[in-house]
Parts: sequence; structure tokens; C-alpha cells
Amino acid sequence: MTLQINLGSLANMKVIGLMSGTSADGIDAALVDVRGGKKHLQIKLLAFALYPYPSSLQKTLIDLASGSSFSIAQFCRLNFSLGERFADAVMTLSHQAKISLSEIDLIGSHGQTIQHLPKTTGRKEMTGSTLQIGEPSIIAERTGITTIADFRPRDMAAGGEGAPLTPYFHYHLLRHKKKSRAIINLGGISNITYLKAGASIDETVAFDMGPANMLLDGLVSVLSQGKKTFDLNGAMAKRGQVSEKLLSELMRHPFVKKTPPKSTGREVFGGKMVEKIIEEGRALGLSKNDLLATTTAYTVSSTEKNIQAFILKKGRLDEVIVGGGGVKNPVLMQGLTDALHPIPVLSFEDVGHDPRAIEAMTFAVLAYQSLHQRPSNVPSVTGAGHAVVLGKIIPGFQ
Repeated sequence: MTLQINLGSLANMKVIGLMSGTSADGIDAALVDVRGGKKHLQIKLLAFALYPYPSSLQKTLIDLASGSSFSIAQFCRLNFSLGERFADAVMTLSHQAKISLSEIDLIGSHGQTIQHLPKTTGRKEMTGSTLQIGEPSIIAERTGITTIADFRPRDMAAGGEGAPLTPYFHYHLLRHKKKSRAIINLGGISNITYLKAGASIDETVAFDMGPANMLLDGLVSVLSQGKKTFDLNGAMAKRGQVSEKLLSELMRHPFVKKTPPKSTGREVFGGKMVEKIIEEGRALGLSKNDLLATTTAYTVSSTEKNIQAFILKKGRLDEVIVGGGGVKNPVLMQGLTDALHPIPVLSFEDVGHDPRAIEAMTFAVLAYQSLHQRPSNVPSVTGAGHAVVLGKIIPGFQ
């Protein structure tokens, strides 16, 4: 059988995007119809599903990303076994959507980030680097579909931070001729994309603002001794009181006030920070609920500070659209609504999109553009010296 890259129709491709975020709770899989070219894309979500990881695998991935000791052999096997899970996600979504694998033109897999180390986080002489696992060759082999992965390294090779990459997708999905919009993703990390009304993609502003679910989930896991993995509906935060003293201390973190471009991850806001918050909370006599209330307020306050310092100086802001897992936390959403008043705070659902699918859809679109040799990083966002085609292609055999 001859291997070949199936370009399908330039005007219409069915692409599956795969994403496993910093919470490492499972694989987001989105089947997307993508049409168009460099400047104008039509994007339609056809199907979406989340395939949860077993709690043991989630713990392994978080421990690995947090710097726990693993042998090279363990790491090697994990890369391949995770690739099998990504391939299974593709085949399961195809079955659930009642679309055969032969009808799917392309897969874009982000993988699972183990370390993301932009140059700005290390010593001046250090080279920036990033590592995602979930072997894409396994995905291509099991499904027979051309797979594109490792999207971040090329941007970093061009001098960028390798993140965020979602602004390219945000621009094509949500730009507006008359409204200036901010898109906030409340995943493990809170990040923002600012789309000025009628602006070109080169005028896009985007960056990571600080922690979101990463700290909240980490706290819940430790405080419950692993019995819980997240604060369902913000119930713990709702019962607690915000400690202004601890909040003030958290807001002094240098990343919050750092000037963009900037990106971060578990290496900054992971397990060590969780331990620090718990230690300082105990010294202040705070309850578990108080810790959740204060850390939730930390996400709200760091978001507000970044918008005031780096967005509103660029122009007006007509509305904020929020996605990511944090949308399901009513305490967090109400906090943002109050902090940003009178600017309307909406969810992706309010503007007709599934908030759970956004990141997986992003990598479907990036893969589509990469296959057609079109750059899809945004140098004004990542700090790269120029626009580049992202990812590495593993041909399928359809």
C-alpha cells in the first residue's frame, strides 16, 4: 500500500483535533469541517467528546509535568501508550459521529504537555524548549489518517514562546467588524486574546495571565487527599472567605505583572505553588474553603489586573467571551462579571459555540493550515521573529 498525504478538497476538509490540557483529565476530541484559505476560514464543529483518563494516569502525567522522578524507560513507554489513547479517541469519535475513518482527511494532535520552558523563564543563555507526548506515529498508524503534531517547537525555533497558539483560531472564529472582543480561556492557565474591532490578525494581542483551574484543582486534590479532583460548581469557594492578606501575597507573583509576550504552565503554577498556598494558609489559620475562595479570587484579580494593564491601553473593550473548564465554576464566573463590570462577560455558548471544544478545534484548524503550508502562529502574540508553518506531518495510508 502506498503512503500518501490525503489533501482532500482544498475547499472542504473534515479534521479531528485532539487536545489534552494541563489538567490532564482526558482527551478532548473535536471533528471539524474546515473550508477556505489563508485569510478567510469557515469552521463548523460536527462532533465533540471528552475521553477521561483513569485517575492513575492523570496522577502520573501531573507528577511527570511537576518534575517527579521517572526513568527514561517509563517516559518512553508513556509516550507510546498515550499515543494509543489518542488513536482510540479518534476511532471512538468517528464511530459516535457515524462518520467512517475514510471520510476524515486529517488529524491535528497537540498531545500532552510535559514541560513548556520559553526562554524568558530560564537563564539568559538557555534555549527555550517545550515537550508534548502522545506519539503521533501511533495515531497515524492505527487510524490510517495523516496526522500533524508538535505544533509549538517551530514557533520557539523562530524566537517565540511557542504559546499561546489559540489566538489564530480565535481570530478566524470570533473577530468582529464593529465589536472589540476579549476571549478568555479558563483552563489550567488563564489566557486572553484581544481582537480589536476590524483589526488584522497581525494586530492581535494575546498572552497567558496566570493560573486558573491548575491551582484550584491542585488544592482540592491535596486537601481532599485525592478523594476529589476539582471544586464542583465552586461549592468550596462559595462557602469560604477570601483572605485579603494571602490574596495580596499571591498577587505579588512576578508573572502577573510581567509584560507580554508571556506564557506559563505547571512548572510555575503547579505542585510547589499549591504547597506554598497551603502552608501560608495554615499559618494564617484559614480553612480549606477559605483557601479555595482566595485562590479563586486570585484568578479573578490577576485577570482584571492584566486586562487593565495590557488590554484597555490598546483600545476599547465591548465584550468578554469566556471558555474552558472554568466556565462551569459559577463563583469564578460571577467574580469575573463583578470585576469587569460594566463590560459584558459572556460564555462561548452565548455566542453559539461549545466552550469545551475550543482548544481541540484549534488544533484541527492549525493542522489544516499546516497541511496547506500556511503559517498559523501569530508573531505579535508569541514574539516569534516571523510567521511559520507549524507542526510535523506523519502521512497516513488512506
